[in-house]
This record gives sequence, structure tokens and C-alpha cells, in this order.
Amino acid sequence: MAGARTCTILDIMRVVASIDPCQQGRQTVLYCFSKKHSRTPDPAQAKVSMSTAAPNPLADWPRDGYLQLDDALTGDYLAQVQTAFDRCAAAAKDQWLEGVATGSAPAAFFDIPDPLAQDPLFVGLVDHPPWYSLLQELMDGQTVFHFAQFRTVPPSPLSYVGWHFDVPRSNPLHLKIQLYLNDVGPDEGAFAYVPGSHLATAGPYPCVDRLEDMPGHRTFYARAGTALLFNSYGMHTSMLNRGPTPRRSIILIYEKFTAERHDPNRCARLAPQLTTPARRRLFGLER
Repeated sequence: MAGARTCTILDIMRVVASIDPCQQGRQTVLYCFSKKHSRTPDPAQAKVSMSTAAPNPLADWPRDGYLQLDDALTGDYLAQVQTAFDRCAAAAKDQWLEGVATGSAPAAFFDIPDPLAQDPLFVGLVDHPPWYSLLQELMDGQTVFHFAQFRTVPPSPLSYVGWHFDVPRSNPLHLKIQLYLNDVGPDEGAFAYVPGSHLATAGPYPCVDRLEDMPGHRTFYARAGTALLFNSYGMHTSMLNRGPTPRRSIILIYEKFTAERHDPNRCARLAPQLTTPARRRLFGLER
């Protein structure tokens, strides 16, 4: 899709560094003031400041409902997460295959059971700064984590899911991170989204026989470590994986806090790992 925005971690760091804590997390632009006119911006200096300001990674978010974060995980950290994911998936594989044989588990995808309890490394992904700072901005500092899906999608002639949205717009703001753990190219089970489909004015959308026939969709081909932040009101799917290897990804699910939907027991089993007040609030143990 022409003009689609991607965001590097450097972009995010620049925006986070420019946030004024006295303005409730909203980005501000700082002007240079001359000594002679300490209360009035120098127009020339202001122009330079504006022209060199870091791009806002969320500039297209209201219109599109998604943001691609390149290199959200890199280097040793990415390798550690990949290794831990593979170890936990291998440990649970036999149980999944038994479930497939008895009809109690889907054959088209496999989720690691209770993934955050399997390795302390995984809890740190929930508030990983490259996306957590953006979640906090979008949710006015009221982000609550709901649950995670550590998913393997094996090669298959069919997708495990069609085009869908996750929650109605009457639900509190509901956002997800889709984190690729391996490079994903054409016919390798890429995530796809219809930009703008999160808006109340969007749709209706057709029921299509082939996923690629959905009008206006974008398919995200990207390398391992790329994260896709998206609004769950919007239409999305997993495209077919016709490639030789399973697609591995981590899905993190968040919602804006409301007292009506607050459940302090949802993540209570993880309490020993939630050692800071900020994490306990994020996981819903405290408010």
C-alpha cells in the first residue's frame, strides 16, 4: 500500500524523549528563545526547530489503525526469545498432537499453554518499551494487559481464520501486538489488515472466498523482530502459509482500563514476577 508508514525504534526513542511529563504524555515541540525576547519565540529559530523535529510515529494511526515497528526486537534479545519460544513449544508439542488426534485441539495452529508462566523472559515482552510507550500514549496511560498467544502456524492449504474483527466498537479500546519471530514473506502466513477498517464509518466488507480478494487490505512481509501494533476493531487475518516452515509469532493483547471490566485475578498467577507497582498495574493486580 503506497504511503504506508513504518516506524523504526530510533523514531520512537526520539518521540519518547520529547514527551513533556507535565502535559500528560502528549508530545510537545520545544522552541529556542532568544535572550532578548525571553517570552517570545524567535520565528527563525522556531522554524528550524519544527523542521528538525522527530516524525511522530502515530501520525497516521487515526486514519489507518496500525503501525509497523521495524526492529522492535534485535540481536541477543531476539535470539533469547526465539530460543525460549522454541523450547516451550517443543515441550508442549506432544500434548497438542494428542489434542489434534482426539479433536480437542485445532490442527491449523498451535499455542503454547499459559506462555507467560513458562519463562520469566516472556513477561518482559509485555511492557517492552518500543511498543509499550505507544500503547500508553494511545490509551492515555490506562493500559491493561489481558493475555498472550504464543502461536505457531504450520504450512497448510487453508488459513486457520478468515477476515474478522476481535471486538465490537462498544468494547473499550482494544489493541494488539503481533511480533514476528521468523522472517515472513509471501505465502508464509503473514499478518494482514484492512487500513481504516477500525473506523465507525468503515464497511461493510464482503465475505470473500480467497483472503487476497479482500478490498484494500495490506499484507505485512517483514523480518524477525518486527512488531505490528493494530486496533482490534479493524478487519484482519493470517494469510496462507504455503511455505516450508511454520510461522512463529507472539500476540500480546491489551485494553484500556475500565472499572467494569477490571479483573484482578486474570494474571494473579504471575504475581511473583510482577515486582514493581507499574507492572502490577499493567497486569491488573492493582489500580
